[in-house]
Amino acid sequence: MIKLISFFGSRGLKIVKAENQYVWDDKDNKYLDLHAGHGVAFLGHNNKIVIEYLIKQMNEVMTLTPAFETPIREEMLRELSDLVPTNFNNVFLQNSGAEAVELALKVARKITKRKKFIAFKNSFHGRTFGALSVTWNKKYREPFEPLLDVEFLTFNSVEELKKINEDVAAVIVEPIQGEGGVNPATPEFMKALREVTKEKGALLIVDEVQTGFGRTGKVWAFQHFGIEPDIFTAGKAIGGGFPVSAVFMPDWIAQNLEEGDHGSTYGSNPLAAAAVTGASKVLKTFNVPEQARLKGETFIKLLRENLSEFRSVREIRGMGLMIGVDLRFNPSLAINIMQQERVIALKAGITTIRFLPPYMITTEDMEWALNAARRGIIETERKKTSV
Repeated sequence: MIKLISFFGSRGLKIVKAENQYVWDDKDNKYLDLHAGHGVAFLGHNNKIVIEYLIKQMNEVMTLTPAFETPIREEMLRELSDLVPTNFNNVFLQNSGAEAVELALKVARKITKRKKFIAFKNSFHGRTFGALSVTWNKKYREPFEPLLDVEFLTFNSVEELKKINEDVAAVIVEPIQGEGGVNPATPEFMKALREVTKEKGALLIVDEVQTGFGRTGKVWAFQHFGIEPDIFTAGKAIGGGFPVSAVFMPDWIAQNLEEGDHGSTYGSNPLAAAAVTGASKVLKTFNVPEQARLKGETFIKLLRENLSEFRSVREIRGMGLMIGVDLRFNPSLAINIMQQERVIALKAGITTIRFLPPYMITTEDMEWALNAARRGIIETERKKTSV
């Protein structure tokens, strides 16, 4: 029998059912899912509104390119118009976050006619060639070099932004570095970054693939900083579980793009439009960003009050329901022990446990996660002490 190529280590679980913030394995064990497909299931597994839209669209038309008009695309654009700043009145849908980054980088090159990019240390933007070029981890990049011309600056260093000059096509930044360790940007850094890119004529691309669509307590994380980028990307939660991403840009950029500059067989397909429409309705109907803000404050407070006593816990940080517990050691064993306690989390950076829960997480769930994390940290500390 043919085998699946595996680029991911196995978690040793066979998941057979999922609903809201929970999944079940083939032995009917229930787990609290704080992994959520790297944050994709932020609106909950099997969200009923998203599924209703998908089923309805599947019964009408599944496959069309953007060359054809469809009612669902029109409805999606109306729904999205309520969720993006007024200036961003152009969008193109694709299938993954990396693809969204690819389009953003291509657009920056065409608009500025420059070749160099700036990204940041500990960044992650994807694994296709362009997205990989602006991803920091050398383990991902080096086997595939040469890549694009990219200079990596220190994240949150206002001083290093002086290195941005008139040769730079664009600077790409995550408002909170996810894969890099759940590192939030500072307001000073983001404001200075916006100022210097304007001054030097470089585009500012904000990668909201993980942070966007309500997770941090606002619809878009850049709104916390009182700035607007030139282009921003979205993905993961925006489809409510369906594989879709988006690139948003204003008229002054979009009007300089021409037929053939980009394309995607599945880009902006009717099912993706249906998923985004349903997800947008969920976001507004249930005031998801505000729920994420309040629940995130509760969760972070609970973790800080109960984990700070451990010498191995360096910091608990995050924004909304994007939370990291940074340790003084590799968290893999602690994450495995948490899974034994029926809580699924994931690693970020080298030393951080990352929580990306669905927005409907409850206080009881948070206590469950806290107790699992405590056991994971205690047993890891004990093992390290005994070695």
